Amino acid sequence: MIELTKGIELDLEKALPELVAAMLGMGWDVNKDDNPDTTEDDFDLDASVFMLNKSEKLPDKHHVVYYNNLKSPDSKTSIEHMGDNLTGFGGGDDEVILFDLRKVPDNIHKLVITVTIHRAQERNHNFGMVENAFLRVVDVSSKEEVLRYDLDDEFSLETSVILAEIYRTDTGWAIKALAQGIDGGLNELGSKYTA
Repeated sequence: MIELTKGIELDLEKALPELVAAMLGMGWDVNKDDNPDTTEDDFDLDASVFMLNKSEKLPDKHHVVYYNNLKSPDSKTSIEHMGDNLTGFGGGDDEVILFDLRKVPDNIHKLVITVTIHRAQERNHNFGMVENAFLRVVDVSSKEEVLRYDLDDEFSLETSVILAEIYRTDTGWAIKALAQGIDGGLNELGSKYTA
């Protein structure tokens, strides 16, 4: 298994040549020590994938795969969100997204993987209240975890995080670990990538 750290870029063709269809799992816990009144029941994080063209923009609103749009708009369904986890309660993956890089349409050059806090402003939530967050990639064929990114960063008031980017190269696909905090939710992220 390969462990990523912030800022690292990895050529998937060289490091994981067999990887084509994969499960992207994300998990997190509420930091109970710093937030004793906050429970998993009222803390809702949402994973999303922004499918960007060569200009790093969304072709249209259907190219955001998230809890209200579970499948990519391409006919082969290259990306599929497996549903919204409203609490993040328990161990393991809290949200899962399936993707098949062979099926990603030619006009899509980058997949931006993000996580946002639902109704963060209303509930006064931020990523400073989250701990043990991770992103992992499991090869669908072998069922083995092949890549993991543990977010060791200290976030404070941010309400969204761009976890990583998977992008086309001359030879195939690569991934870059980012852990870039952003103040704002899904709409703010969407406006960042809107033409």
